Amino acid sequence: MEQLAEIFNGVGVTQLTPGNVAMWLIAFVLFYLAIKKGVEPLLLLPIGFGVFMANFPLTGLLEEGGLFYIFYHYGIETELIPPLIFLGLGAMTDFGPVLANPKTLLLGAAAQLGVYAAFFGALMVGFTVQEAATIGIIGGADGPTTIYLAANLAPHMMGSVAVAAYSYMALVPIIIPPIAKLLTTKEERAMVMNMMRMPSKTEKIVFPILASIIIILLVPKSAPLIAMFMLGNLFMESGAVERLTNVSRNELMNIVTILLGVGVGSTMTAENFLNFKSMGVFVMGVVAFAFATAGGVLIAKLMNLFVKNKVNPLIGAAGVSAVPMAARVVHNMGAEANPQNYLLMHAMGPNVAGVIGTAVAAGAFISAIL
Repeated sequence: MEQLAEIFNGVGVTQLTPGNVAMWLIAFVLFYLAIKKGVEPLLLLPIGFGVFMANFPLTGLLEEGGLFYIFYHYGIETELIPPLIFLGLGAMTDFGPVLANPKTLLLGAAAQLGVYAAFFGALMVGFTVQEAATIGIIGGADGPTTIYLAANLAPHMMGSVAVAAYSYMALVPIIIPPIAKLLTTKEERAMVMNMMRMPSKTEKIVFPILASIIIILLVPKSAPLIAMFMLGNLFMESGAVERLTNVSRNELMNIVTILLGVGVGSTMTAENFLNFKSMGVFVMGVVAFAFATAGGVLIAKLMNLFVKNKVNPLIGAAGVSAVPMAARVVHNMGAEANPQNYLLMHAMGPNVAGVIGTAVAAGAFISAIL
């Protein structure tokens, strides 16, 4: 009888819980969003599959030495994969709009208001300082940075903050327009900006080196993300290592995206996810994103009081680092107000600056809290 009991208990279906089934339903929702709706499919599909498999009982996938444990422990917990993602992002990023209009760096920084607003909001509703910082970084709309900070400060929230960050990145076309319209007039949205100058090749090569010196000296804990971001950009702008550039932005990026998605999804077990704090992450994530959008727009309007060459306040909304989706949304809003308006390249300045700003904010949180 004891042997029969052992065999019975060793069958997965006997250990299945309602929580496991609930997490399967969440995984199916992620599949639907990724496949049917096209919502960040490159991340939500592997994350969803990680959630699905992590909630099968008795598989050993999450135990030490298990496949998903290896993905998470060696790829995410050791903080390897997020910097590699930044390497690929750097190899795809053009800093030309920032160099052509350095004022846009301020707009990217202003959008980090959402990070700190959500941070203090999360503290007030009972989250720990580590959890609040991890929630706040969602406001930057930068998935790899969110995951990097979670690995450092709140690993138990990894799955929920990652899904929230990537979901809100996909919802940029829904979240940004009502907030930006509320804070601007039609005349402001219709404002046509002057043509941008074309930065020289020398400027583009010097920028990642100079930016590394300034940012890492000021915020040393941002070094893993900033260093790899600037290295990828230097690969691209140098023109001397085309093979490394192509591998960084294609093959390597695709491989680490799979490992990142499955590794993050595997943390979303029923025990870790089905609780009040995980639900609170999604609510506070909306607050973070809304304040980030508003902060960029309001600082752009404030800037116009002091500068000669005015900026269209809409480009401040692109300060969230959902590249290039936020810039496209801003461009479409400008064109809607004035068909002669072309804001895409202007909006790319704060959009790219937002990537840097979010990485710096993550480094500042790590320095202050750890």
